Amino acid sequence: MKRLPDSELEIMMIIWDLDRPATRFEIEAQMEEDRKLSPTTILSFLARLQDKGFVEVEKAGKNNVYRACIEKERYMQSESRNILKRLFQNSAKNFLVALYDGNHLSDAQLQELEDYISEKRKEKTD
Repeated sequence: MKRLPDSELEIMMIIWDLDRPATRFEIEAQMEEDRKLSPTTILSFLARLQDKGFVEVEKAGKNNVYRACIEKERYMQSESRNILKRLFQNSAKNFLVALYDGNHLSDAQLQELEDYISEKRKEKTD
């Protein structure tokens, strides 16, 4: 799966969070106040996302409606694997060390990680 540049990812995150087909107006309204883009810029990003197969476009009256073709979870998993591979030699330990080195994990955070690992191990044996 292609990695999206931050600007296109921002648009996709809005579409995914809306969890329904959305117009350019609705997407623009969801953008952070300090990150407002011009309508033509948003349309350019949407056209690129369509070309990459991330959104489909349908006509609804005078407006185009954009619908996600790729699930958020699927993209996040793919992107997470790529980051883990590229930056951390495919090591979850290296990732956690980089994330928390110098910042001690609380007992609750450690317990959450242990519970998650135990759950995943159990799933493998079932």
